Amino acid sequence: MYGAIIGDIVGSRFEFDNIKTKDFEFFDARCHFTDDTVMTCAIMAALLTERNVPDTRLYDAAIYWMQKLGRKYIGAGYGRNFYKWIKSDNPQPYESYGNGAAMRVSPCAWVADNYLDAEHNAYLVTIPTHNHKEAILGAKTISTMIYLARDPDSFTDMASLRYYAEKTYSLDFTLDEIRPTYKFNETCQGSVPQAIECFLESTSFEDCIRNAISIGGDSDTIAAIAGSIAEAYYGIPDWMIKEARAKLDPYLCQIIDKFDKQFIIT
Repeated sequence: MYGAIIGDIVGSRFEFDNIKTKDFEFFDARCHFTDDTVMTCAIMAALLTERNVPDTRLYDAAIYWMQKLGRKYIGAGYGRNFYKWIKSDNPQPYESYGNGAAMRVSPCAWVADNYLDAEHNAYLVTIPTHNHKEAILGAKTISTMIYLARDPDSFTDMASLRYYAEKTYSLDFTLDEIRPTYKFNETCQGSVPQAIECFLESTSFEDCIRNAISIGGDSDTIAAIAGSIAEAYYGIPDWMIKEARAKLDPYLCQIIDKFDKQFIIT
């Protein structure tokens, strides 16, 4: 369960200092985890306690754990509205269509028994905050793509995954075409298609993350989204996981380890 986390950590130092190249040191001392990692772990924790239960319990668990971890890591870099939601005593959805919806859903695909479960899980953990149609669409699409990429009985090649993605998003561009002009965009509709294309043009997990960083924009979140799909398709080298864990604290590592032990078949 490290695809989104590694994308976040590697992209963290480039979020407000974009580079338009794939040639950079993958991990360095400036790398750190952000809200993307924290919220991905929050969804892991929610699913650990509330898998295969009535919808309202997963919805409530997502709220509980996003607030619990959000408050524990209050300086992780949340958007203004999400920060207010974390601190609220009566948290309500606020029609957000931010790309955080697609960034945090990767665990939903790994607990799913089929692609419909992946989609529905994503919906339940998204609507507590991001109840705008664009956010729900982004979350469902990414969760389903992850499920299809990891399931040997479904879509096993890039052409099939592209076909699925293009049912939702227009991918009538290449990374080389958008790289010179693509700018910071925190919306689902302005960054999820780009993240998907970063995966679809990749040749390995590392290449996918490098693609995501190289287009600029909201680098850590785009890399987290793209990396979450790439993990399911390629797997992740052990050395990258070791480097990522060194950037995390024991509490987050404990959540990840519990999730991996229960749901990830290696």
